[in-house]
Amino acid sequence: MSEIANYVIHGAAQITPAIVDKVLRSLPIWKVEFTQINAPHYPHLVDQLEFLAAVVEDVAEGAYKDLPYAALAAAVFAITYAHRKVDIIPDTILELGYSDDSGIARAVMIMHERALRKYAEKNDFDWDRITSKP
Repeated sequence: MSEIANYVIHGAAQITPAIVDKVLRSLPIWKVEFTQINAPHYPHLVDQLEFLAAVVEDVAEGAYKDLPYAALAAAVFAITYAHRKVDIIPDTILELGYSDDSGIARAVMIMHERALRKYAEKNDFDWDRITSKP
């Protein structure tokens, strides 16, 4: 298993229902923040973060109840990581700054593809557009 996948698994294991509630309260601001990301080398990043934020919102509010908790926790971890101002690779570094954020979002999308694809299909998201496929 890749180091990024292990990092996601470890990070997601730290997510509690209290953290999910806190993230849910912050999501409106974070979603606006995500739309401001300028990362041309990572063309799927904004779409993936917006998608994962929608997943978290729908599951936390009870609008979607079929997502396994492991997938929810991983989604929460990914959007929390992307929101951080200090992470492994500072976002201010040209061309590389969002590579860690992108890697984590992609890892979550790949690790929980079946459950997230099901959510996407039931909620009219274009899975092919938001996945890591070019």
